[in-house]
Amino acid sequence: MMTMNAQKNKIHPHKYSMWIAMASITMMFVGFTSAYVVKRAQANWFSFELPPVFYVSTVVILLSSLTIYLAQRQFKARNMSAYKQLISVTALLGIAFAVCQVIGFSDMKAHGLPLNKTVSASFIYVIVGTHILHVLGGVVVLMVLFVRAFRTRVRTYSTVPIEVASTYWHFVDGLWIYLLIFFSLAR
Repeated sequence: MMTMNAQKNKIHPHKYSMWIAMASITMMFVGFTSAYVVKRAQANWFSFELPPVFYVSTVVILLSSLTIYLAQRQFKARNMSAYKQLISVTALLGIAFAVCQVIGFSDMKAHGLPLNKTVSASFIYVIVGTHILHVLGGVVVLMVLFVRAFRTRVRTYSTVPIEVASTYWHFVDGLWIYLLIFFSLAR
């Protein structure tokens, strides 16, 4: 029989699964950026400036990190009204981030850098596009949490879903910061 202390020290299976998923996603992006470095060393590499809207999107995603942090605090304080508002704002900021990225792609295309023009531009499209998909996956989770907030009885709620979502959200935010710094330095 497990003691009470041993049960307290166990990580929730959903949290454990999230950490495994984040490790897998990290390995995928490390692979992407490693391939970028290898290809960049080739003679036909074309360097270009990142679209300015990518920097704007960074502010948007950092704001979303703040709003999900505040949402989690409100959930734990059982202030469901503020929680719902903050989860909604976080989801909207996630969508705004994705829109900014798509605008960045349009900017690249307008400057003669469509998806299949150069290897360097193709890498940006694939890596940033994959990141956008991960952010949009997080937006779907936030929408599910929002809907569940209407069905959650204050006495029976669990903080695990918002904790897992928050951890993932901060992860994709940090991942974008890594990618932006990487692309800025590795041109």
